Amino acid sequence: MKHILIAFWALLSMTGLAAAQGNYLISPGDQLTIEVLEDNTLNRSVLVLPDGSVSFPFAGSVQVAGRTISQVQRAITARIATNFASPPTVFVTVSGLTVPAEELLEADETINVYFTGEVAAPGIKPLLEGTTLLQALAQTGGLTQFAATKRIQLRRMDLHTHKQELYTINYKALSDGAAFARDIVLKDGDVILVPERRLFE
Repeated sequence: MKHILIAFWALLSMTGLAAAQGNYLISPGDQLTIEVLEDNTLNRSVLVLPDGSVSFPFAGSVQVAGRTISQVQRAITARIATNFASPPTVFVTVSGLTVPAEELLEADETINVYFTGEVAAPGIKPLLEGTTLLQALAQTGGLTQFAATKRIQLRRMDLHTHKQELYTINYKALSDGAAFARDIVLKDGDVILVPERRLFE
């Protein structure tokens, strides 16, 4: 029955995408496709994080929740314009709508983790309880060419203090054979952010 509900929600999401492009206000958990006509290497799918932001090359963190598609297009265009000889042409579309948390949870042993930034497959992913950070990164489909592999971030909200904890991991050193004292076990709601690589990094 649960699988039927998930399939039904997916169908509703697909049919609702067309309507989501006009005056639709973007929400955390939505999936956006961002394309830059003048540089297709920037084109990517991004996930709207719980704080309402997305990460995009040259633009950094952009607040998108509560905004329309056209507002987000203008915001990203303004952020990246200095990298182009003339104002770039930015297209933003809603490629996936927020799925209710109860539909994401397929079993009591499942947690939902946000993958965002320079990962090949950003989005909310259900993982088994006990999954570690390195195991989770292995399930993203890899990193993009823009990934800052020396400073991958794990962001975790403390439910008691409502403050965010930040862990930084040098994934490049680990992939080169460095020892990892303790692989971090992920929790429900964790955000794994792979920042954009800086110039000369």
